[in-house]
Amino acid sequence: MAHYAKLDEANAVLGVIVVANSEEMGDGQMDEARGIAFCVSLTGHPSWKKTSYNASIRKNYAGIGFVYDAARDAFIPPKPFSSWVLDEVTCQWQAPVPMPDGGPWAWDEGTLGWIPGGT
Repeated sequence: MAHYAKLDEANAVLGVIVVANSEEMGDGQMDEARGIAFCVSLTGHPSWKKTSYNASIRKNYAGIGFVYDAARDAFIPPKPFSSWVLDEVTCQWQAPVPMPDGGPWAWDEGTLGWIPGGT
């Protein structure tokens, strides 16, 4: 099964649907354009991108609130804190200070550090 993310006009993910592999098949190969055309015909919504549970494409599995970044060809999760920076390789947000071993830990934006007791 294939998964397709429904995008709004700002490329924010509105939802994800499952599409049968047979809807993507063309000339014996999987074809994302065919999958997108199927999604459009099914829903009438014009903007879709394929996503993958195992992150084999587009860095991260799309989720509601993620944004598709065309320049990176990646789904980027919501930024959890203003101080965090985007890792360009994984397209995941990283704290400015690495999380200590052990834990559990929670990020404290006020002190820009980790505090005991996170879940």
